Amino acid sequence: MTSTAIDSTYVNALHQVESEVSKILIGQKDMLRGLLIGLLCDAHVLLEGVPGLAKTTVVKTLAQACNASFNRVQFTPDLLPADIVGTRIYEGGDFRVRQGPIFAQIILADEINRAPAKVQSALLEAMEERQVTIGDETFKLPHPFMVLATQNPVEQEGTYPLPEAQTDRFLMKLLINYPEQSEERLVLDRSLEREKPQVNAVLETEVLQKAQEQVHNVFLDDRLKDYCVSLVRATRDPKEAGINDLDGLIEMGASPRAVIGLAQSARANAFIDGREYATPQDIKTVAANVLRHRVVPSYEAEAEDLGPDDLVGRLLEHVPVP
Repeated sequence: MTSTAIDSTYVNALHQVESEVSKILIGQKDMLRGLLIGLLCDAHVLLEGVPGLAKTTVVKTLAQACNASFNRVQFTPDLLPADIVGTRIYEGGDFRVRQGPIFAQIILADEINRAPAKVQSALLEAMEERQVTIGDETFKLPHPFMVLATQNPVEQEGTYPLPEAQTDRFLMKLLINYPEQSEERLVLDRSLEREKPQVNAVLETEVLQKAQEQVHNVFLDDRLKDYCVSLVRATRDPKEAGINDLDGLIEMGASPRAVIGLAQSARANAFIDGREYATPQDIKTVAANVLRHRVVPSYEAEAEDLGPDDLVGRLLEHVPVP
């Protein structure tokens, strides 16, 4: 099997989106790359970071650059499923459906871990099935449909940890860190300017759909497919994979959905770089983002101060690269 040529027009379109978002977003290149991969894979992304790191701003700006409909939902403990998906109302002598904010192409679920289980289950149907049921009617959600959820890792009071079934629906979990000193100074300078940069819509829905189709033309060698499978299987049984120093440090490994996510993300990463083929480095580049929310450290790992990223890093060191 040989690679099929990809159209540079669609690669350039993604770069234009990157350029437009960078008018507002300073630094955070890894976060922006992860969001673009999520767009190309038509998948959902979880953003984790302390307040004030422009998570909300970058999502709104991304929607503007993609000319996509956008809604923001602030999750709170008293939120109801109807507040998200909509409800039936009595009006004019009859019942009719009033659609909720979930009916948009890009949804910002702000502080998603503050929502109770009923709300999260309603969101889960939308994320997985791309549809919403209100009463006895089912409505298809628009395409593309992307949930970008944020959560604060520091403040845990009044929060509801996301169940594994829901976190597994996110293609990636991106960790947002503090900016460098020079970047933070630039943030200050821009905030003091009278005129703010204008973000232009540079990517229409039809072009995005074509770009998503083009990603399938990126060649993924069989040996790289085996590498994706080996990485994920090693999270479930490190000892069987020959990684004895991880034995007992992983409580729960990644699901088969992670294998698909690794392969899709690696191809999308190669596409953004303008390549018609993926390499082992593409898989390594996306591995932490795809696996960190799917690998649960054991009590022994926590006692040794080892988090998911540490465990994934060790896997990448030990699993043979094709």
